[in-house]
Amino acid sequence: MLDLKWVVVNRERVVEMLSNRGQSLAAVASWPGLEGADPWVLDGERRATIQRAEELRHRQRICGEQIARLVRERRDAGHLKAEMKGVSEEIKSLDARHADLEARIREFLLVLPNVPDPSVPVGTDAAANREVRRVGEPASFGFAPKAHWDLGPELGILDFERAAKISGARFAVYWDEGARLERALIQFMLDLHTRERGYREVIPPYLVTAETLTGTGQLPKFEGDLFKTRAGDRDLYLIPTAEVPLTNLHRNEILEAERLPLRYVAFTPCFRSEAGSYGKDVRGLIRQHQFHKVELVKLTTPESSMEELESMVGDAEEVLKRLGLPYRVVVLSTGDMGFSAAKTYDIEVWLPGQAAYREISSCSNCTDFQARRAGLRYRPEPKAKPRFLHTLNGSGLAVGRTLIAVLENYQQKDGSVAVPEALRPYMGGLGRITRRSD
Repeated sequence: MLDLKWVVVNRERVVEMLSNRGQSLAAVASWPGLEGADPWVLDGERRATIQRAEELRHRQRICGEQIARLVRERRDAGHLKAEMKGVSEEIKSLDARHADLEARIREFLLVLPNVPDPSVPVGTDAAANREVRRVGEPASFGFAPKAHWDLGPELGILDFERAAKISGARFAVYWDEGARLERALIQFMLDLHTRERGYREVIPPYLVTAETLTGTGQLPKFEGDLFKTRAGDRDLYLIPTAEVPLTNLHRNEILEAERLPLRYVAFTPCFRSEAGSYGKDVRGLIRQHQFHKVELVKLTTPESSMEELESMVGDAEEVLKRLGLPYRVVVLSTGDMGFSAAKTYDIEVWLPGQAAYREISSCSNCTDFQARRAGLRYRPEPKAKPRFLHTLNGSGLAVGRTLIAVLENYQQKDGSVAVPEALRPYMGGLGRITRRSD
């Protein structure tokens, strides 16, 4: 959430920011429940309401003293008491209006996206994204490489038909070495991030409250992308990513500066309705309703957050380097970034079966946008006024997509798949995945 004071004095920058993101002020104000609300008009009324209420309370204090004096002098104070009754009723009405205005302004701010960092390329879609670097060369096969949606079923390790029978489209069943490879990737990533990259491992809840999702920006704007459950008399949501519970671990807390940065890593299942992606990536594992991810989250100071973002990208890249997978790093444009992000790098792995680079990690600096929503603050020094933290998140990596990359990049002419050296200790020394005889 943006700072209201900043929004009020920077209307032109807000309009420009929305334009750079391919949006408009009118579109934001048309969000259900806002009824075309204008935060600048609402804030003007809010200020006037506060001023009037303060004037009336000042009048109350003066009249209170006058009434007390008249009573002591045994003189009639009826006219002042009558006036104060009207003043009290007006103050009550103003307080109610003030609360309503505060709520409406907050509702507007909750659907207003973050301001992109000046270093982000300006553009309304992915066409304006800028490639930063490429690492590794795509392998040259002596045969036509297959996509994972063919390789997996042929090896008997991925089953989309039975998953559809159980749960419908966009689910998968992993068999035998497929399930084992998924587990190996998870353990490999967790070991790398905790033992070598300085992250603290967490197992968070997979069901969270609306307040938790509001803290990271999924609510109220993106409820259609979530799976919602009813537990007794309360609603809970399945997490779309571990970013949600990890970022909220310290919600409404004030941390001491010497504890920062905090670095957390978690493996979790993730659940997404993919409501806005009809017809996209309908084959295979790319866009599933349920998938696994190893997520990285950092809480840090404003001064160090961009440096920590670069470091996080390096942490995610290290997974791909050790697996020997070619990839590229892209900085997203203003129109392709997520709602909460001020700057985002996508890491795209090469998939020979699709002859394309596809996203496998997205690392974002959300600056103080999520921190304002979740009340995440720190004290720069003892007894100093608290400041809002900066929050960062990134995939380290999306496990299913990493499995895709391994299958497609390590496929052999005979239809088998070689196991990368880095994963063999996690696969009991297995060097190759072949079709099971049964």
